[in-house]
Amino acid sequence: MDKLKRVLSGRDAEEPSGLAEVVDATSLSWGTRVKGFVACFAIGCLCSLLGSCLLWVPRKGLTLFAVFYTLGNIASIGSTLFLMGPMKQLKRMFEPTRLIATTVMLLCLVLTLCSAFWWRKEGLALLFCILQFFALAWYSISFIPFAR
Repeated sequence: MDKLKRVLSGRDAEEPSGLAEVVDATSLSWGTRVKGFVACFAIGCLCSLLGSCLLWVPRKGLTLFAVFYTLGNIASIGSTLFLMGPMKQLKRMFEPTRLIATTVMLLCLVLTLCSAFWWRKEGLALLFCILQFFALAWYSISFIPFAR
């Protein structure tokens, strides 16, 4: 378990320095990180589920679905920031091995919101939600070694 904590926090085989001590003193504890991850992930799942339920509302249902589903995915992705920290997560997201997956996923998130708010095309919003699902799955799989 300690090895997992060191890897996720970015301290795998590093000697503690003065700067590392300052960062440790100002950062969240492991228990707080796990609680933040669980809370943010649960909020993401709740938003996605709420969006699915709102799909059946007359006239505005598809737009509400697109918005809540996208917000749920953003919250779920944001939950991993608690485990690794924001900078390490961003560095790992834009590594060459997952750059395309990250770009497609972020593009699908943005295009879903654009089609729901600015273009007001509900069919396009639904298409981008479906693409968003597959892009998020592809992005998630990119973190599993040898799964690509």
